Amino acid sequence: MKPWIIYSIGFLAQILFSGRLLVQWALSEKAKKVITPSLFWQMSLIASFLLFVYGYLRNDFAIMLGQMLTYFIYIRNLHLQGQWQKSPKAIRFFILIFPVLIGIYAFNNNKIDVNHLFKNEDIPLLLLIWGSIAQIIFTLRFIYQWIYSEKNKESILPFGFWLLSLLGSIMILIYAIIRKDPVLFIGHIFGSVVYIRNLILLKKHD
Repeated sequence: MKPWIIYSIGFLAQILFSGRLLVQWALSEKAKKVITPSLFWQMSLIASFLLFVYGYLRNDFAIMLGQMLTYFIYIRNLHLQGQWQKSPKAIRFFILIFPVLIGIYAFNNNKIDVNHLFKNEDIPLLLLIWGSIAQIIFTLRFIYQWIYSEKNKESILPFGFWLLSLLGSIMILIYAIIRKDPVLFIGHIFGSVVYIRNLILLKKHD
């Protein structure tokens, strides 16, 4: 596939990721407190779908790992808000099995196997480890948010979520600079500003 098509998929994903933050930020500023609109999770799920495809096309395990870990948490939050059940069954079924289908295809088409995925000449091993740790930390924010929301029986974005977001985002920014990945860089430089602003808003309400 031509590079411009691959980058277009990645940029579209980051536009949606950034768009979700803009929506959440604008609504929170309007309400004078941190809120969690359904549109945030809907845009997250679509963006995650696209970024997973981007990571696959770039043979980038770190990107795919991050999306695999958060994909189902976005779905669970939509479920908690009662939005997931409103989608047609066929779409819900496709979204649920999509990562599995990619995995089956990737490891059975003789183009990508485990060795190829972990021995990408463009990604030194240490950088791959750094990127994977960054994605895990970035993903932990949603695991933390998920547990927090399950405990409170509603979808909430708490202080710890934004703190982990900022830490993971800074690490991914470093990965993006070394990897020379404009998609990751642009997405996370903007995201860091929103994470800091949400932390400030939450501190004001303590």
